[in-house]
Order: sequence, then structure tokens, then C-alpha cells
Amino acid sequence: MRFNGIGKVFPGVKALSDISFEARPGSVHALMGENGAGKSTLLKILGGSYQPNSGTLQIGEHSYQFKSTAESIAAG
Repeated sequence: MRFNGIGKVFPGVKALSDISFEARPGSVHALMGENGAGKSTLLKILGGSYQPNSGTLQIGEHSYQFKSTAESIAAG
């Protein structure tokens, strides 16, 4: 799974700006940061609850922009 340049803006708030990282199968990662750093927002984009304003989410060779949690679940 790879996030490339993910950005999310809410009215009056830039929640995420140019977030990129890669998680390989079988690896374990942790998201850590201060309150309001964007951890939950990033996970909600992965889960399909939020749409990013910029960037891509790639799983394997496919790029996704989930429009719902059902789409996220169907993609695995």
C-alpha cells in the first residue's frame, strides 16, 4: 500500500499536506503524532470515509480513490 502526495482540506483547515509513505505486506507500522496532526484523517481516507483533495492511494498495481467504506472493504 502506498500513499503519494495525499492532501485534505476542510473549510478553513489544511488537515493533510503532501503525505507520502509505503507499507509493504507483512510489515507493521504505527502512526504517531500530536492531537490534530492528521492521523485519523489519513486513516479515514484509507477507509473511504473521506475523499482526499489531492494525491493517490495505491494498493499493489492499482490506484484507488474510495467513495465509500464499502469500496474500501471490497478492495481489501
